[in-house]
Amino acid sequence: MGALRRGTVPHGGLDLFAVGLERFESALDRELGNVATGGAEFKAVRGEYGSGKTFFVRWLGERAKRANFAVTEIQISETETPLHRLETVYRRLTERLATATQPPSALREIVDNWFYSLEEDVLADGKVDEADEEALNTAVTDLMERRLSEVASANPGFAAALRGYHRAQAEDEPAIAEALIAWLGGQPNVAAAAKRYAGIKGDLDHFGALAALRGLLVLLRDCGHPGLLVVLDELETLQRARTDTREKALNALRQLLDEIANRQFPGLYLVITGTPAFFDGPQGVQRLAPLAQRLHTDFLADPAHDNLYAAQIRLSGFDLDKLHALGLAVRELYADGADDPQRVRERVDDGYLLGFAEAVAGELGGRIGIAPRLFLRKLVDVMDRVDQNPDFDPRRHYDLKVGASELTEVERGAHVQRATSADEVELDL
Repeated sequence: MGALRRGTVPHGGLDLFAVGLERFESALDRELGNVATGGAEFKAVRGEYGSGKTFFVRWLGERAKRANFAVTEIQISETETPLHRLETVYRRLTERLATATQPPSALREIVDNWFYSLEEDVLADGKVDEADEEALNTAVTDLMERRLSEVASANPGFAAALRGYHRAQAEDEPAIAEALIAWLGGQPNVAAAAKRYAGIKGDLDHFGALAALRGLLVLLRDCGHPGLLVVLDELETLQRARTDTREKALNALRQLLDEIANRQFPGLYLVITGTPAFFDGPQGVQRLAPLAQRLHTDFLADPAHDNLYAAQIRLSGFDLDKLHALGLAVRELYADGADDPQRVRERVDDGYLLGFAEAVAGELGGRIGIAPRLFLRKLVDVMDRVDQNPDFDPRRHYDLKVGASELTEVERGAHVQRATSADEVELDL
């Protein structure tokens, strides 16, 4: 509930709030299954501000983790993570890499698990004695080279860094091992001594980052993770970028889609999010015709008839019924952990929830589609008061107030400003 109190998307338990997403489950699970068997997928998620794009991709991330995928979510921005700087995107990818059992960054644990799996494979072959440490290390290195042969041809440094990490672990050189993990994660300014130790030069560049991503997919597959879900969130921010930056970013996205189509990233599921203006407007995808062609999707009048296997899927956002259903789900979740569950259910009953949803939407000019964040934040506040104060009745004691400082930019644009005195009312005489 802490995330809802702050007005942010929770990082876990999202199935409990996934109102209206059931229709996507079958198509997404099929695509995850294709990735798990060595395929690659791409999906663009479109929706207006407040339609739940970030919630959707985190919900998808939870489904992917249940299938033992690794997951990473990257916020695209012109200053922090420009899309055309793929080396920076790769660095953010590894910084936020997570699995069902490992929080970000899980890169070192994945590398360690990979070497462990290589050792297990070597020992299972029966040709090396477990007590012969030197022979075991040599056999593991040979197996590593075979597993990474395709990646090493494109980026020898990736295999060299793994080899150096393995040797540093065996020779009890923790500082060098840590530095080489940083290099594998795309971090700049790795100590020169560590790079000399591993026989690598420079940092990962634009093209080296793509090869490193292929290497990471190999590592994930070999240590039991059948795929990697990569989310590039909020691509609509590209519309506000400088023209040259925007066009480079769009071309980088086109390059990624082509690499996926050419089977260069087996085990990758790439998901992007953006507003309809980004996909259809003059400052977004339409500026690069080849990209627009790859993302083109026909949408019919009724969203119920959408093709969920198409390149783009759309989120239609909330209506009053969905908002009410979301309130019911959150109330039950809250009540299960409340000091007095019965009081919460009685005073925040179904009728109150419906009226509360209407009131919050009214504060935003009736735009229900952008109301869920504020609705949930205010609802949790109401239930906190009910749970903490036996005499608190929200129908009598709670006065819904919405201040500009607690709203996002889009919410402020819709917020209905109410006069607090007769002097504030402007008359057109």
